[in-house]
Parts: sequence; structure tokens; C-alpha cells
Amino acid sequence: MVKAADRARRPERTSVWLEGGASRGKVPRDRAPRDGVARGGGQPSGLDRERITGATVRLLDAEGLAKFSMRRLAAELNVTAMSVYWYVDTKDDLLELALDAVFGELELPDAGSEDGWRDQLRALAVGYRALLVRHPWVSTLIGNFLNIGPCSLAFSSCVRQVIRNTGMPPHGQMGAMSAVFQFVYGFGTIEGHFVQRCASAGMSQDEYFRRAMSTIGEEPRFAAHLESAAGLMEARGGDTVSEMRERDFGFALSLLIAGIEAMVARG
Repeated sequence: MVKAADRARRPERTSVWLEGGASRGKVPRDRAPRDGVARGGGQPSGLDRERITGATVRLLDAEGLAKFSMRRLAAELNVTAMSVYWYVDTKDDLLELALDAVFGELELPDAGSEDGWRDQLRALAVGYRALLVRHPWVSTLIGNFLNIGPCSLAFSSCVRQVIRNTGMPPHGQMGAMSAVFQFVYGFGTIEGHFVQRCASAGMSQDEYFRRAMSTIGEEPRFAAHLESAAGLMEARGGDTVSEMRERDFGFALSLLIAGIEAMVARG
């Protein structure tokens, strides 16, 4: 276990996956901390890395990144905060482990067949979007960490193979990956935050959308903007926020795939 003073003196720390700590499993019995017992019960806490990471994901989903703390996690696990530090050295280490754990939820296609790259790319994009919506805190952490855990690397490796299967020349493959997955990242991040905001307001997405549009419509200064957008909204179609969003995402993804096809055809 790293002491708190040592943790504070190590700003150069880059990733739990580069420190050797990620491979540490359950603490041996002869090293079990005295405070690593369930509060009030006196029984062994039964802590391990998997249980701690799972509880972290649940708390982040329920309460968000801003409210997450090691003390809050310890309360959720019914142990003291120092017990958790026997399994992770820093809060950032734990967040990085949680980030990689949710990437393990993705179902990766078998990228061995070059013929099915379109369906495989769609499956990866749809899964990534769903992940960002399901876990809104992920989009922030992706920008903070190196994302070199085993589940993140498996996803990245699958994406690279699918993009290679498109026939895109090597000099264009990174650009193709960025076009698709930076789009999905932005789309899923905005969608996830909107879903979270609606839940916090105690409204469905449709209720929130209707109220927002009604409020904007009452402001004369926005009248010209709404009038110019009315035709686009009608052509877009969809009776619900979910339907409109699915149409937008599906069309944009088809547009990107068509762009990849066109660039490959150009040689």
C-alpha cells in the first residue's frame, strides 16, 4: 500500500497499467489490513480488485464523477477508506480501472472477414455510442487517461482491423477511424448528458424537449431561428426524441461509411 504522502509526491504517475499495480489481486491473508473488516460486523470485508471496481462503476453511474470519492466508495463497500488503498494506490488508478472495466461490456465482432466490414463498423459504432450513454462519466475519463487497459486495447485493436478491412490505404486509416469514432464520441457524449439532465429534472426526454422548445418559442429573439429550423425538423422526421436521434445517428454513420467507400474507390 502506498502512503498518502507518497501518493501526493508522485505527479508524474501516468497510468495504473504502467505502474504494475493493475496486476495486483487480493491482498494475502498475512497482509490483510486491520481495518479491512465490515463495519460493525467484525467479519472479513472480502475485498478484492474486482469488487472494488464494480462498486466504483455503480457509484459513478448513480451519482456521477463529481461526487465520487474514496470515502464515498468505502461507505458503499461498508469498509474504511484505508482498506480500499490496499488494493489501489490512488483514486485515479481506480477511475482508470473502472474505465477499462466498462469497455469490457462491448461485444466485439470477429474482424477476420473483410467482406463484412460495413456491418462490423456499424456494430462497433453503435456499441460505443451505447456505452457513452449508459456511462456518461466515461467521456470525461477517456480524455484524461491513456486508455491502455486490456479491454480498451481489445476495442482499439478491433477498430483498427475493421478499418484495415475497408481497403483504405494506410495513410488514410487513422483519419477514417477519427472520422467515425470522434463523431460517435461527440454524439454519445451529448446524448448521455441530455439523458442525465432529463433524469435529474425528473422528466422524460420528450417532456424535457417539449418544455425547452416551448420556452424558446416564447422568446421573440429566437423566432427567426426557429422558423428557419422548422423545415429541417419536419424533414428529419420522428415523433420522439429517441426516433429523431436514431435517424440522425443512422444517417450520419451511413454518410461516413459512404465516404470511406468513396475514398477507397479513389485509390
